[in-house]
Amino acid sequence: MLVVVSSLTVGGGLLARELYQPPRRDDGPSASVRTTTPLPPARQPGSAKVGFTGDAAAHPEAEPVRRLLQEHFDSINARDYERWTRTVVAERTQAQPRSEWLANYRSTRDGSILVYRIEAVPNGGLTVLIGFTSTQDVADAPPELPETCIRWRLALPLARQQGGWRIDTLPAGSTPEYTSC
Repeated sequence: MLVVVSSLTVGGGLLARELYQPPRRDDGPSASVRTTTPLPPARQPGSAKVGFTGDAAAHPEAEPVRRLLQEHFDSINARDYERWTRTVVAERTQAQPRSEWLANYRSTRDGSILVYRIEAVPNGGLTVLIGFTSTQDVADAPPELPETCIRWRLALPLARQQGGWRIDTLPAGSTPEYTSC
């Protein structure tokens, strides 16, 4: 009798694990599903490869969003303004001309980029909840947080333009969350 009860308990546990764990996706090498694990200071900002939580990876627009964000962060890390302009709406490039953009990102390195969630919004766009780490010279950090390493969390609005997704302007009054590493 004990063997039967033990077998049923183990079998029930395995079944419950399969039923209640989040769905898995095999997106191959293009999308990595990962969780957040803080890195030691010497390894900041971490990998520049855009990763996803399981929830974000399951969204039907995950791959186009990954390509857009990868291009966006790669352009910042390479100090390539022209490349960056292809990842954002025209209003953002008008608000930040080349000389200002280069000054703003002159020492920035972004990494540990993780998409937590992708949500559709009523205007046909998307909102991407993302976190990433930036390292920079203290002089280039936000004045309210003069640190060499900052962890950012924000909701990026995306708009469909020119046949693909672009990072839209942030809504008035939106404030990203950021803390020192």
